[in-house]
Amino acid sequence: MRIVFFGTPELAVPSLAAAAESHDVAAVVCQPDRPKGRGKKLAPPPVKEWAQAHGLPVMQPAKLNDGTFETWLREQAPDLCLIAAYGRILKQPILDVPPRGFLNMHPSLLPKYRGPSPIRTAILNGDSVTGVTIMRLTLDMDAGDILLQEEEPILPDDTWLSLSERLAEKGAGMLVEGANQVAAGTARFTPQDHSQAVYCSMFKKADGAIRWTRPAREIHNLVRAAVPWPVAHCLYKGNLCRIHASKVVEEAFDAAPGTVVRVEDDRVVAAAGEGALAILEFQAPGKRTMPMREYLRGHPISVGERFEDA
Repeated sequence: MRIVFFGTPELAVPSLAAAAESHDVAAVVCQPDRPKGRGKKLAPPPVKEWAQAHGLPVMQPAKLNDGTFETWLREQAPDLCLIAAYGRILKQPILDVPPRGFLNMHPSLLPKYRGPSPIRTAILNGDSVTGVTIMRLTLDMDAGDILLQEEEPILPDDTWLSLSERLAEKGAGMLVEGANQVAAGTARFTPQDHSQAVYCSMFKKADGAIRWTRPAREIHNLVRAAVPWPVAHCLYKGNLCRIHASKVVEEAFDAAPGTVVRVEDDRVVAAAGEGALAILEFQAPGKRTMPMREYLRGHPISVGERFEDA
């Protein structure tokens, strides 16, 4: 089948690679280059980098709904469009272009976690399982009929990064399988139960702020969900610091939340609203991320000191 692929971040790259192996990818659509790093130089999104490295034409429309992009898409004459984490809303005239519609790879078990941050939300909520859904794209956000769905366990130490990598690989195979079924005429779609829909919102930089009065389990889940961005953060000695890895300590301490209650060779344990958090990887202002063992060699932390809310 002739396909136009829509996607932008690293999460979408395995799906593009799998589609290019199995079908005729006429073009790739991704978001415009964005400023990145301290120098704020324009940087291409990962999907664009992969597409250009493999000789695929790339389209990066700044506007989607003025008719220009729709005309371009019609000129590509796709049978089907595939989409994975494109990050922009497509209106009906665009959805109507490919005769076989759009198939979307969504990294959750729909109708749970419709919206822009399903992976982070699953980790934040302490879920033990998530998955991938292949669905027909419609105007209503993540509400289209389901073609394929598979579960994926969330491991106790999974971060957003590790879980995203597994879901991206799983979703790539499922998206191509969905395209194959559409091509063969064997695709069978099932409507979602909209009464069971759960929505998630965009994860923002401020959402990485630690509140030490929260239970240690919730703080630990935040640490996992916020890797590699924006990274869970708090104040130590008045300066913003970041926690990249942690463990829950199931002990009760008679100390105010945020207070250091134990210092070991490889960790610092701070009281939380319930239980305590062992800090395993730490980043001081302007410094690189370090295992806590290494940080403590040159920067002692004492029992009774406090981490504060940012």
